[in-house]
Amino acid sequence: MTPLYGIVPILPTIFHADGSIDEAGFARTLRYVLQAGAHGVAFPALASEFYALSDEERLRLTEIVVHEVGGKVPVVGTATAPSPQAAVALARRVAALGVDALMVMPPYVVRDGPEATVALYAAVAAAVDLPLIVQNAPAPLGSGYPVAFVRQLLTRVPQVGYVKEENTPGGQRITQLLTEPPANLVGVFGGAGGRYLMDELNRGAIGAMPACELTEVHVRIYERYRAGDVAGARALYDRTLPLLTFQTVFRMDMTKEVLRRRGLIEAAHVRVGAVHLDAGDHAELDVLLADAADLLLEPAAT
Repeated sequence: MTPLYGIVPILPTIFHADGSIDEAGFARTLRYVLQAGAHGVAFPALASEFYALSDEERLRLTEIVVHEVGGKVPVVGTATAPSPQAAVALARRVAALGVDALMVMPPYVVRDGPEATVALYAAVAAAVDLPLIVQNAPAPLGSGYPVAFVRQLLTRVPQVGYVKEENTPGGQRITQLLTEPPANLVGVFGGAGGRYLMDELNRGAIGAMPACELTEVHVRIYERYRAGDVAGARALYDRTLPLLTFQTVFRMDMTKEVLRRRGLIEAAHVRVGAVHLDAGDHAELDVLLADAADLLLEPAAT
């Protein structure tokens, strides 16, 4: 597999207003992400509401991703589950669908500590022949492991080649991970919705795995940065910050509302933990999107 790099958005799960899966809206969102130039796609993770999906829903939507992408960019599947046994079983089924890499977060209901986490990744590595990505997310769903443990995990499970580091201060943690890194560490991705993308790139991150509502802008930031136009990348990054600050509060509700306004989905429904926008929030989002309108592509008709 070509090494992962660049902007690898986390695809949201798209629901109808009644909470059922909207496969057509999901596929349209994926096509927009590809049109926007994403260097890969990932599904399902925190921004996908993976915890609100059944295994069969996760697998069906992962199958759609693999089919729609058709090998154009790498697909990162996930096997985060409430127990190690469930994670291994899910990893096998996801790998069989044809994903190119597998991202795993330690069990998020009951945590058995660092040694059990090493055993989990070792078991997944033994079950699938895929590069593994550690998603080191903060509490409450993530374990927020210190850098010293992440380095130990990489050393003890050589199949782990990537880290998605989402704890703060993220830049410092990326620097620490990349200082005399384990030989198997291919690279570190940032997360946190892209809010710290410039600092992450300056620290040596190979890319980011943000939510998808601004994919074309994140791709342009990354590509300008890699081309040596750091000032140009910074100028674009600065223009995204008001929207990303808004997204910090409303999370998936904001992502889906932006996608709805862009004509990609019909409903901005969030299954669990919705933070609804009121009239004032919608008015503020009107202004933020108008200010960034010239940066956003017109999604292709589907």
